[in-house]
Amino acid sequence: MSELLVDFITSLDGHASAEGWPGFWGLEGPEYLAWLGKQPEATYLMGANTYRLMSGFAAGEVPDGQDEFRPEEEASVDELTQASKVVFSSSLEEPLTWANSTLVRDDAVETVRAMKSKGSGLLSTIGSLSLCRSLLRAGLVDRFRVVMFPVITGATGEERIYDGYPDVALEMIEHRTFDGRIQLVEYKPRVLEHPPLGGPA
Repeated sequence: MSELLVDFITSLDGHASAEGWPGFWGLEGPEYLAWLGKQPEATYLMGANTYRLMSGFAAGEVPDGQDEFRPEEEASVDELTQASKVVFSSSLEEPLTWANSTLVRDDAVETVRAMKSKGSGLLSTIGSLSLCRSLLRAGLVDRFRVVMFPVITGATGEERIYDGYPDVALEMIEHRTFDGRIQLVEYKPRVLEHPPLGGPA
């Protein structure tokens, strides 16, 4: 059976991206990049917006505010290009231009449920906040990993990761610090039907 990992890179205040900030908030270091390069092979799951953004980068579209890709960003996009990707969308049209991408129009929750039961490799989300919320609510997420960078983007943050989430209990299964400033925490999530003090009458 496959394992599903929800994987986020965030600012300390829980934003997935922010206007005027480069990838990794410009704060990636050698320890973090070395760890990133050793991650196991996975099939990546994403929605249409993330696909449009990342496939644009793969085609050479430079992020807003930059003249060119930084080496770390280019390497990350190249690795994703080589990986297997499943894109859930009712608006995109086939054929998808980004290599190794499969378009799925069926319900994402039921499709991922079937992928988990029939597969044996790692499934991992990339971006796609609404997809992650749906998979978490359905109880399909085995591991929930957040890598927090030491910035607060209260003025420029564009996407708040946890808005719209249910209440979730988290059992920590791993934590570590990279380069003295980047914090990884990984949990086993359990969606709660109600908060501890707000149970049914």
